[in-house]
Amino acid sequence: MTTATVTPPGAPSTSGPHWTPHLWGTLIVLCAAMFLDALDVSMVGVALPSIGSDLNLSTAALQWVVSGYVLGYGGLLLLGGRAADLLGRRRVFLVALGVFAAASLLGGLVDDGGLLIAARFLKGVSAAFTAPAGLSIITTTFAEGPARNRALSIYTTCGASGFSLGLVLSGLLTSVGWRWTFLMPVPVALLALLFAIRLLPRSAEERAKGGYDILGAITGTSAVLLLVFTVTEAQGAGWLSPRTLGSLLVVAALAAAFLLVESRTAHPLVRLGIFRNGSVARANVVAFAMTGAYGGFQFVVTLYLQHLLGWSALEMALGLLPAGAFIALSAPFMGPIVDRFGTGRLLPIGLLSLVAAFAMFLRLDEHSSYVGLVLPSMLLLGVGFAFAFPSVNIAATDGVSDEEQGLASGLVNTAIQVGTAVVLAGATAMITAGSAGGDSPQAQLDGYRPALLFVTAVALIGLVVATVGAVVDRRRNATPVRVPNYDGASEESTAARVEVLAER
Repeated sequence: MTTATVTPPGAPSTSGPHWTPHLWGTLIVLCAAMFLDALDVSMVGVALPSIGSDLNLSTAALQWVVSGYVLGYGGLLLLGGRAADLLGRRRVFLVALGVFAAASLLGGLVDDGGLLIAARFLKGVSAAFTAPAGLSIITTTFAEGPARNRALSIYTTCGASGFSLGLVLSGLLTSVGWRWTFLMPVPVALLALLFAIRLLPRSAEERAKGGYDILGAITGTSAVLLLVFTVTEAQGAGWLSPRTLGSLLVVAALAAAFLLVESRTAHPLVRLGIFRNGSVARANVVAFAMTGAYGGFQFVVTLYLQHLLGWSALEMALGLLPAGAFIALSAPFMGPIVDRFGTGRLLPIGLLSLVAAFAMFLRLDEHSSYVGLVLPSMLLLGVGFAFAFPSVNIAATDGVSDEEQGLASGLVNTAIQVGTAVVLAGATAMITAGSAGGDSPQAQLDGYRPALLFVTAVALIGLVVATVGAVVDRRRNATPVRVPNYDGASEESTAARVEVLAER
């Protein structure tokens, strides 16, 4: 059943083609926060060698500079989404954005590796609250249909731009000093916070009704946190070690307890019935596969270009620029494209482009040229994310009531972060096993190729799910709606038929 967005009395309409400056300002503020959240996922990558050298961190400790952010982000997204529904989206967004700015400043000033990892974890936690709160503000502010599709396309394209431009900006900033990769977001976050206080809508009716599912929050958050921790540590401990297997058993037990709690509590953290919405369920699987594959691919490309081809951080920034530039430039056009063709068509096209980008990189060797290998992959990557990232976020919140928009956005963001952690850990393990600890160019290539095959296979799974979903939706839309005959005057029959169609 379709859910309409209720516009408060006196609020400007969002359903028309022209938005007020206030609405544009609100969207820009939310896009800035989304850009920063996505940027932080990938921006630290190129800076890792400089961080390790300056702070005397081991390879294992450096991994936690990346994993600490993912752990906080992916582990607490469900809680962040529910908090936005219960405590108020505006309040949660403002507090979390302030914490993000403070944690960024801390990360740029510390001289201790442990404090740096703690700052990264805190940034991930804050992003776990800003991301679902920001997305649910959009989906409850803009009317479902063309207006919401347009807003979500701009919003999610900003996220995809931050995700893909992270390596580019990291290369530019690291050439000056690695601390700037942490300090650069501070003024942007503070400026966004000041405008958010002024622009974000206040509504006494924005909170969802219901109590707090404390037991569900504990079991669900613990399961996700432990899963992310286990897969990031499995490389060092061994995938078949008692420690890893024991942790996975505990994850399974916590997940089973969470499902049991959610099926019986009156006000669940995650209403399990939301997955009966096929669009929501498929979008989460596709989001897991799509961003997970990209995270693993990004890691392989960074190692290959820096370690094997000897590229500098600045050369990497310029070499990877086409993907991010294409995504950023496509943002204004994605809303009309989604309206015309629909997410069911665009999502498979985007995933197919990503699969082609990853598969093309399998041709890598010791002397690959930029024009022959890197540039075509970057262009395909840009096309893939420009089409797929907005589409998957629109599909993940399609047909969800306003009271559960925070939950829906929390779910898809959780899929994104957990997918990144799991696939990255698998790709890293394959690189290590394939290279057999050797440093020769051939040994490195023997590690990179299995990892690239792995991420390509994961993206292919996402493509299959997206394609099946498109076929299912097309068949359902092609099935005529059968309206029962109603006795009485034609006017009454028409009203009854309209009511049935609305319920359908």
